[in-house]
Amino acid sequence: MDPTPPPSPPGLLDSLRLLGDTLVAGLQDRLELLSVELQEEKFRLILIFLWISAAVFTAMMTLAFASLTVVYLFWESARLAALGGLTLLYAGALAVIVIAFRRFLARQPQPFAATLQELKEDRACIRTGN
Repeated sequence: MDPTPPPSPPGLLDSLRLLGDTLVAGLQDRLELLSVELQEEKFRLILIFLWISAAVFTAMMTLAFASLTVVYLFWESARLAALGGLTLLYAGALAVIVIAFRRFLARQPQPFAATLQELKEDRACIRTGN
């Protein structure tokens, strides 16, 4: 015969400790996920800023030199037509860029989507008692 007695069922204090440990572990997992997503969002925003800065700089330089060239070429014959045409061209380009940028922003994923999904799943799991 085995001299050791069978293990007794866990008491209330042990159950509370286990529940607390599980809650803290779940919270830790969600905070780690949030931290990773926050870093991804920060990196994405920095990249977007760099791309926009590069595009704006090169666009402004191109527009400035192209405008100077057109105005120089038409200075004697059609100076107002050249300036008015360039103004309309730039206004149209601005409208296209604004519309395209709004579409781009609308297609971006919701920040912290994975964290929010995990929290929804946690709540659903708690409600059903799994």
